[in-house]
Amino acid sequence: ITVVTWNVGTAMPPNDVTSLLHLNTGEAHDSDMIAIGLQEVNSKINKRLKDALFTDQWSELFMDVLSPFHFVLVSTVRMQGVILLVFAKYYHLPFLQDIQTDCTRTGLGGYWGNKGGVSVRLSIFGHMVCFLNCHLPAHLEKAEQRKEDFATILHMQQFEGRAASGILDHDLVFWFGDLNFRIESLDIRFVKYAIDSNILSQLWEKDQLNIAKSTWPVLSGFQEGPLNFPPTFKFDVGTNKYDSSAKKRKPAWTDRILWKIKAPSAGPGPGGRRPSRAVLSVSQLCYCSHMEYTISDHKPVAAIFAVQFASKADKPPVEVYVADEWNRPEQAVVKYRMAAGFHRSSWDWIGLYRVGFRHPKDYVSYVWARSEDGERCLEKQLCAQVMFSEEALPKGKGEYILGYYSNTSSSIAGVTEPFQISLPRSEEGSSPTDSSGSSSEEEDDSTLVLLAPKSRSPSPGKMKRHRSRSPSLAKFQGLILRPSSRDRAASRSPSPQSRRGPPGDIPTIHLPREEPRRSGPDAPEPAPEARGGSFQQTVREPRRGSAESPLARADPRNLGLLPALRLEMVDQALGAVAALGRRRESVEQGYSCRRMSPSSPPGCAASRTEGSGP
Repeated sequence: ITVVTWNVGTAMPPNDVTSLLHLNTGEAHDSDMIAIGLQEVNSKINKRLKDALFTDQWSELFMDVLSPFHFVLVSTVRMQGVILLVFAKYYHLPFLQDIQTDCTRTGLGGYWGNKGGVSVRLSIFGHMVCFLNCHLPAHLEKAEQRKEDFATILHMQQFEGRAASGILDHDLVFWFGDLNFRIESLDIRFVKYAIDSNILSQLWEKDQLNIAKSTWPVLSGFQEGPLNFPPTFKFDVGTNKYDSSAKKRKPAWTDRILWKIKAPSAGPGPGGRRPSRAVLSVSQLCYCSHMEYTISDHKPVAAIFAVQFASKADKPPVEVYVADEWNRPEQAVVKYRMAAGFHRSSWDWIGLYRVGFRHPKDYVSYVWARSEDGERCLEKQLCAQVMFSEEALPKGKGEYILGYYSNTSSSIAGVTEPFQISLPRSEEGSSPTDSSGSSSEEEDDSTLVLLAPKSRSPSPGKMKRHRSRSPSLAKFQGLILRPSSRDRAASRSPSPQSRRGPPGDIPTIHLPREEPRRSGPDAPEPAPEARGGSFQQTVREPRRGSAESPLARADPRNLGLLPALRLEMVDQALGAVAALGRRRESVEQGYSCRRMSPSSPPGCAASRTEGSGP
């Protein structure tokens, strides 16, 4: 397990963090999990609004760097500028269960989240592990405040379930972050002399955290490796020189990584289990700072741990079976077997992922894990079977992985080994009026970049070859979207005729609730709340002589760059329609023709049947 802590000082992410994550150190240090704790990520109001819609830049950076090494984001939690990300190799995902997060504010007496702690806890092969990232109060004289805040975090953070309700109830705790402990008594000149002379051991006994570990009961049992690297605070930004400003802050080891193994209890634990230190052991392989990163006044710190324990989970909750290669659509059959005691949900699904996927929602397509005999298969430990539709399959060649996503545990409960998909690409280009087909790769990619790269939709949406990555509009129920006047001249409608409607229709684009696409005989689509509000509504427009317009089933990718939109409440618009309808007889007698749409010519000579309308 690799653990990293870094106070980034509101800086933008660097171009490369490969060395920080120790990704090129060889097989001996090939990590299975990586926990990254950040502090002072830019959390000004404009950045927080942007991060609320899209993934923050730091998380994007780490996912981009780690996904080629087969790391997948397991969980993340953010409290203002404090972020914690936990990654694991994809083949470990089924054995990482009971994932929960929590956060505790301690700034301004507990009302502000600039200081405090965030945590991710999970069961790793049956052992309860907690990662706790903290940002404690600054300044030399605030040591007692740091002690009180840490005790508050330990007391306030509680998790569901009987296995480990508090942080210190876990079998293993990693505590790290900008803990802000300083060096007492010694003069700044002596501290700098000791650093330059590489006699760091003379500073250890005056380090506040080293003193506290032997005097504070709350820190009993926490361990830390030797501080064989220079103090990580405070540097002039952009350099490796300690603070040269007028304040001339004394260098200190503010950024730390500690761990604690749960002490064995006197009696047997839950289920009659008697804990023992021999069951779980931790050895630190590396503990160092990284001087090459200069974007902040702190240096990042990394540690690598070898954690040994007896596995309590030999098989995943769900075993997924698939052929070595799919050459034809009819081969896209998935079989799966659920372990006894697995909590199956009707919202479980099986995702198709490219090798190197970033997080559990980064699927190419999905199918609901709903077979007619699902309950019987669970009871009798039989294989259930589902099939991907042809339109859901990616075209061309590539390596893919199947993963069973459990809605109950909000995690992947089973994965396959990588397998090949080799399907011929479609030779026929999609018609500009056919929005049900996939748009060109060029149009799709440009739209994704401009709208919202790397969608983090919390549940699978409408199945398409590519998912919509635009910010959600699904929560605005009952809205009419009408192009503004400046967009009417450059209408994206394929032809003027397609925008004509029957008498009384408003030529607008409606966003009604979509009829669910069924992947099984009785499979409903999840509600917008269950889908996390991902933009999966159907765009429809009234059209004369056709039950469904060419814009049906369109999504923002097919519309290219979205025009400026004016939003109106549906009931207001319908009221206007009714009022216009009552006046139509008197009004339309004074006109020989009317414009039906932004693309209709102003001087038309159409009949009343086709030309009349608001």
